[in-house]
Amino acid sequence: MLELFLIGIGTGNPDHITREAENAILGADLVLLPHKEDNKAELAQVRLALLQHLGVGGYKVAHFDMPLRRQTGDDYDNQVDEWHDAIARRWQASLAAHLPSGTGRVALLVWGDPALYDSTLRIASRLGLPPAQVRVVPGITSMQVLCSAHGIALNEIGAPFLVTTGRQLRDHGWPAGVDTLIVMLDGQRSYEQVSEQDVEIYWGAYLGMAQQILLRGRLADVAAQISARRAQARQAHGWIMDIYLLRRSGRR
Repeated sequence: MLELFLIGIGTGNPDHITREAENAILGADLVLLPHKEDNKAELAQVRLALLQHLGVGGYKVAHFDMPLRRQTGDDYDNQVDEWHDAIARRWQASLAAHLPSGTGRVALLVWGDPALYDSTLRIASRLGLPPAQVRVVPGITSMQVLCSAHGIALNEIGAPFLVTTGRQLRDHGWPAGVDTLIVMLDGQRSYEQVSEQDVEIYWGAYLGMAQQILLRGRLADVAAQISARRAQARQAHGWIMDIYLLRRSGRR
């Protein structure tokens, strides 16, 4: 029987790996390791360093190249759907090559937590495995690390917060009924378009890593500084993972 373990690894810091995640990784017969474009090679190196830290032998690791997502046209949902199909085919090819018997425990290392703004579960559903053969191991989320790094509470007393994306913030503005937003997946710097006054921002990139960057302050005062620092970091590393919290001033 084939078992697929989707393992949350937080920010990639070995200190953020839970005991459950460590046991799942060490118990795997095969670890699928994706590679993106050359300028994002460091992402694969973080995963490899984590596996080496845990003593996982290279013979257990199956490398594969991630397909590129089509980014032409305005059919975003179709683009993502096509991309997920292509990724699933790469998984299937790796499994056929490395586990031809169709049995074994397979691990995929997922940034953050597989249940929060990550599509690994959706891609896994394309393999046609029964639910009992797909196991999810939770991981520390980037929003937890962000709040810890800044020394702030995620929520106000008795109040809700909203986790959303840069695209949603950019297209629909500040959602009604909440004063605190966590914004993920924002490659377009949507915080620059926030029109609300007196908003505080707590921003972080490469959280938990040696190159971690933290900036905070009144959004109107630090937005340009964040954008400049973000561009510099992306140029230096070839990639960036960042997240930020927005809070209307006077709220704690």
